[in-house]
Amino acid sequence: MTESSKYHLPKGSSAAGDYDLLVTPESAGWGHSGLRILTLRPGATHRLDTGDSEFLVLPLSGGCTVTVGGRAFTVRGRSGVFASVTDFVYLPPGSEAVIGSSSGGRFALPSARAGRTGLPARYGRKEDVPVELRGAGNCSRQVNNYCLPGTFEAEQLLVCEVLTPGGNWSSYPPHKHDEARPGVESELEEIYYFEVAGEHGFGYQRVYGTPERPIDVLAEVRSGDTVLIPHGWHGPSIAAPGYDLYYLNVMAGPGQDRAWLICDDPAHGWVRGTWESQETDPRLPFGAKETD
Repeated sequence: MTESSKYHLPKGSSAAGDYDLLVTPESAGWGHSGLRILTLRPGATHRLDTGDSEFLVLPLSGGCTVTVGGRAFTVRGRSGVFASVTDFVYLPPGSEAVIGSSSGGRFALPSARAGRTGLPARYGRKEDVPVELRGAGNCSRQVNNYCLPGTFEAEQLLVCEVLTPGGNWSSYPPHKHDEARPGVESELEEIYYFEVAGEHGFGYQRVYGTPERPIDVLAEVRSGDTVLIPHGWHGPSIAAPGYDLYYLNVMAGPGQDRAWLICDDPAHGWVRGTWESQETDPRLPFGAKETD
């Protein structure tokens, strides 16, 4: 098995039971981050026991209801990942939830192992999701910051989405977060889940290591593919011309402080300085926030 095949999970290769994708800390060979992709037919329901992990219920397409602890949350959802941000539900460890969808849909269930801190199940409004434009020129991309420090409270879970116009590069300059260095870098495992606009759309994902911790991944990615990043520099994520690229980022680690601190590969960090003289790609942001 090559490293690319070990860390690149093509669509369907990690399906299990009700899940189109099932990544657990055990299956990934690490300790904290997980992701499940659930498809529900119209009128179907799914029971989720969160166990020792905290979860989000984050629609990729369609809406749902999430019933937990005697409360029912209505999640409006969205028509697709390029259409808008979405509302979502947070589920703490030890929850037994039922997810149902009258019209059907696809739902991401990012997770992180967490202690029982007393955080309640709660609803996240789409109107409160910060949308950030990063980079410039052909490094322009959009980041939807769902569950990060300062945007939504959790114990360990970090979740965002990145949308990259066709022909652009994101996750660039390459960066890493695999060492605990206070104020400089966090130790975080990361999952990238991809969707690509267009029937034949594709992109590329690069991951490479340090001399002390080598890793070597160059994967062609298509809708439904996943890349696991246990450590190392990751980036660029390349959107092929003509095909917009989406990926969901799920991160968690062993740190007591929930933080997302990265450091650039010093060989390429200078690229950030070139953005000051460039405009943001006019194709951004993607769509407008959908209303009721």
